[in-house]
Amino acid sequence: MAGHGSKGVYRGSKLTKSTFARILESDYVAQAYVPPSERVVMVDNEREMLKVDVRLYTYRGELLLAAARLYRGQATNLRTPGGGFAPLLLQQC
Repeated sequence: MAGHGSKGVYRGSKLTKSTFARILESDYVAQAYVPPSERVVMVDNEREMLKVDVRLYTYRGELLLAAARLYRGQATNLRTPGGGFAPLLLQQC
């Protein structure tokens, strides 16, 4: 498989018939939509709910880096008060 995350990502409810037809003729991976989880953080001594985005960066099937970001709104960014990079604890199974 070639490619990377967010390359040619479509949300099924927003597809046109012509785009769906192109997808059926191509190599695509389908997955269920999962809304972002949320965490409570303290911002200026007040509790705030921020969304969590976890990314796993890999190369040739091996995990290189795991990162988490906290944000508010539609897109992850590093400007959200109380947001930005967050600790991510990995447990070996």
